[in-house]
Amino acid sequence: MENSTFNSFILQMEGIKVTPASMYPLFFFFLSIYLFIIISNVGIIILIVIDRSLHQPMYLLFCNLPLNDILGNTYMVPRLMSDILLPPSERLISYYECVLQAFCSHMFGTTSHTVLMIMAFDRYVAICNPLRYSAIMTNRMVMKLTVSAWGVAFVLVGVLLGLTVRLSRCRAYITNPYCDNASLFKLSCESVVINNIYGLTFTVVLLTSSILSIVLTYTRITMVCLTSRNKSLNSKALKTCSTHLFVYMIMFICGKFHIVLHRFPQFIDHRKLVAILFHIVPGSLNPIIYGVQSNEIKKFLSKLF
Repeated sequence: MENSTFNSFILQMEGIKVTPASMYPLFFFFLSIYLFIIISNVGIIILIVIDRSLHQPMYLLFCNLPLNDILGNTYMVPRLMSDILLPPSERLISYYECVLQAFCSHMFGTTSHTVLMIMAFDRYVAICNPLRYSAIMTNRMVMKLTVSAWGVAFVLVGVLLGLTVRLSRCRAYITNPYCDNASLFKLSCESVVINNIYGLTFTVVLLTSSILSIVLTYTRITMVCLTSRNKSLNSKALKTCSTHLFVYMIMFICGKFHIVLHRFPQFIDHRKLVAILFHIVPGSLNPIIYGVQSNEIKKFLSKLF
């Protein structure tokens, strides 16, 4: 379908290459991962909602992360599993569904950054300005931070995809396991200079803002811990912040490789693998990391079991 009808509304998805022998093991592998992601992340959200001791700004902001993981994997993994069971020639997707999938993909990546940024702000206030923490981190502030994290991501991604859907299409073949912005504008034979400029600016601004906020926040937190004589405070702060940084590094590394490998067509199979890992690795590890590190969550679970 490479030389398909001009502006075709039916696209062919290349997906991942599977043999008849590996088809069903791979299908059940992704099914088990998807079920784990959904059950564990939904469980974390329900736990925070029903346990009043967890109705703290830190946990309320953290709820955005499992919610984002659920949405980010729900649009991608079921479709990936269905494509595994189909021959390559039958892996078809409508153009509008592809655009929606691309929107969800970039919302997932962008919101991961913005949510971790507001969580870093919460930790900064809690550790560097503990006496005013309750006055600053009110329910109103938590709501403002949450709306900002999702709103900024929505606007940035909306413009990104808006620039792409304006293009006419002369191809109908997606060389990716799922749709994203780069896969969509590669379908066009028009100039994509504006798309590349905005995409590069978008990526640089998002990563720079994210990295700077994380570095500055945790540098300040480290300085406070080094000058403080409160060992229990230092231990709790370092434990919480190390968890946050570990999650950030997982998401950052997977996302960085995904972006870079789009520039090298010869590594298409590696790009597909990284694109899938970008979604399922954070979604699988986040509830484990935060669940194990949080004493409040562990206490609640010990009451149940």
